[in-house]
Amino acid sequence: MSRIAILGMGAMGSRIAQNLLKTNHQVIVYNRTADKAKLLVEQGAIYAAKPREAAEQADIVISMVTDDLASRAVWLDPETGAILGLSKNAIAIESSTLTVNWTRELAAAIEGHGAEFLDAPVVGSRPQADAGKLIYLVGGKAEILRKIQDILLSVGGTVYHIGSLGQGMAMKLAVNALFGIQVAALAEVLGMLTKHGVTSAKAMECLGSLPIISPAAKGAGNLILANNQTPMFPIGLVEKDFRYILQTAQAVNAQTPTSAAIHQIYQDAIAKGYGNDNITGIAQLFS
Repeated sequence: MSRIAILGMGAMGSRIAQNLLKTNHQVIVYNRTADKAKLLVEQGAIYAAKPREAAEQADIVISMVTDDLASRAVWLDPETGAILGLSKNAIAIESSTLTVNWTRELAAAIEGHGAEFLDAPVVGSRPQADAGKLIYLVGGKAEILRKIQDILLSVGGTVYHIGSLGQGMAMKLAVNALFGIQVAALAEVLGMLTKHGVTSAKAMECLGSLPIISPAAKGAGNLILANNQTPMFPIGLVEKDFRYILQTAQAVNAQTPTSAAIHQIYQDAIAKGYGNDNITGIAQLFS
């Protein structure tokens, strides 16, 4: 049985913690607001009031937070940061979606402290997390991944070792960019077809049968048809990820004109008040 700390009890972190509890690991949870951890504590998790306290009780520490700033706070705060509680043989795992530059900076800090580090963001949303079917994209040493792969597999259906530190995060940003581009493009063409008198249902019946559309885009199209804005992947987070994609590309002088154009569309959606809607709410811009 491993002692695993989860930092961040948002939609994904809380579900990962629940699945780890089901596999009989000792789970320590931290969240800025303790109320979000209440149900997990009732199910057997241990609540830590500070990230440092969570890390002090754990062999493995996993962060699942919103952005670079939140990641910096939970790991490196000079008084409460988890790095202060890491033992020398601990493994720190960053599963949030962050910039590659920050991920590598964090890795250097944690390895300088004497612990091991992996970046292991996940592909999937709330339904996949509930079902234990997340896909891990891992950057870091293969020998460290081997030590914790069974734990990752217990909450995810697949683990890909992408390469060195930061490369798991780069792949996650690429995945999110490709998905966000597809959803925006589909919403755009559905809006155009509707204005030509083609119903969205008929459009999706046709488009969904063709090899040009991915399974993910087809699923998004069905949510657009249902006008389902339940925020599995909120537009506000999509916009953040596109910002990080552009920053990460700029750092290596990669050209990303398509991502830049699509980023503007998600910014427009936020400006119109759709930031808390699911990614498919982008269709409201084209209706």
